[in-house]
Amino acid sequence: MAKRDYYDVLGVPKTATDAEIKSAYRKKAKECHPDLNQTDKTAETRFKELNEANEVLSDPDKRAKYDQYGFDGPIAQGFGGAGTGDFGGFSGFGDFGNIFDSIFGSGAGGATRRDGASQGDDLRHDIAVSFEEAAAGCQKTFEFIRNENCDTCGGTGAKPGTSAQTCPMCHGTGQVRQSGGFMVTVRTCPTCHGEGKIVKEKCADCSGTGRVRKRRTATVKIPAGIDDGQTIVMRGQGEPGARGGPAGDLYVRVSVRPHKLFKREGTTLLLDLPITLSQAALGAEIDVPTLNKTVKYRIPEGTQNDSEFRLKGYGLPSLRGGGNGDLLLRVKVEVPRKLSEKQKELLRQFENSLTGKEYENKKSFVDKLKGMFP
Repeated sequence: MAKRDYYDVLGVPKTATDAEIKSAYRKKAKECHPDLNQTDKTAETRFKELNEANEVLSDPDKRAKYDQYGFDGPIAQGFGGAGTGDFGGFSGFGDFGNIFDSIFGSGAGGATRRDGASQGDDLRHDIAVSFEEAAAGCQKTFEFIRNENCDTCGGTGAKPGTSAQTCPMCHGTGQVRQSGGFMVTVRTCPTCHGEGKIVKEKCADCSGTGRVRKRRTATVKIPAGIDDGQTIVMRGQGEPGARGGPAGDLYVRVSVRPHKLFKREGTTLLLDLPITLSQAALGAEIDVPTLNKTVKYRIPEGTQNDSEFRLKGYGLPSLRGGGNGDLLLRVKVEVPRKLSEKQKELLRQFENSLTGKEYENKKSFVDKLKGMFP
């Protein structure tokens, strides 16, 4: 199960002050403390989740990193879609009390108005970088489109000079109640669609929606060492909230184009390097390409095909600091082709001069064959 956003866990907006975070934590800790909810099997899990969220958001450094990169540094595995939330639309409520108030109304049979602030939807943007840019880190400027409040009507959806009117069906609550015996059902008002207000004279620029699509420009800082498919969270760059609510976030998913020579496993660079038969047999100093330069490396004599050598510190930087990974060099011994007759004869003479002890793997294989067949 994916982690819930820490702000949703505490039930606070992303603009919450330290005091608001502290107050929200104390309130929710009482609600789900295992000692006070011994019959609730989920209380312990919720309490652990609450403590984890408080530990991060109450620490200025941890909160800043979380606001910039989300969970696990810039790594946010997968993307659940814009504005969905972990409770299917309840993620914006402060606590369970508010949820029940929203469904059943507050007080003795009263109804809750739907004119409170709500957070804007999250957005997603895909961006492609080269292997070298991902390794070194870079900045990328891009354009994206988001819905924003209409400047003409100020987001009300009403024609300038007019205003939205209270919905006659739900009387501004955004909900209608139906009774059937002992059952009372509450559903979204079909006339105003839960807004509590209706617009009779619509704004011409936004057709009464209160929102218009606008093209925006943003610059994202891509950290050195980011991997293909990882996501960077740009807090507050999503769509504006309704009725003065905080903006959503912009999730930038990074696609790293493959390199023509290197592959990667975490912070380790992988390189297949061809060498000649004589280099493998006699040993040689070879030139090994890295991402930044070419380095000299001495391979020993008698090197076999697919032998691996590790060059310390020539890999990719770690997102969590601590230096670079390694370059894992795998040599590929290339057998010469299209030999002349003279070259073939020299190879035959060389082969005939060997005693057989020079080929350790072949000798071991022949020894294992003995006694297998009558």
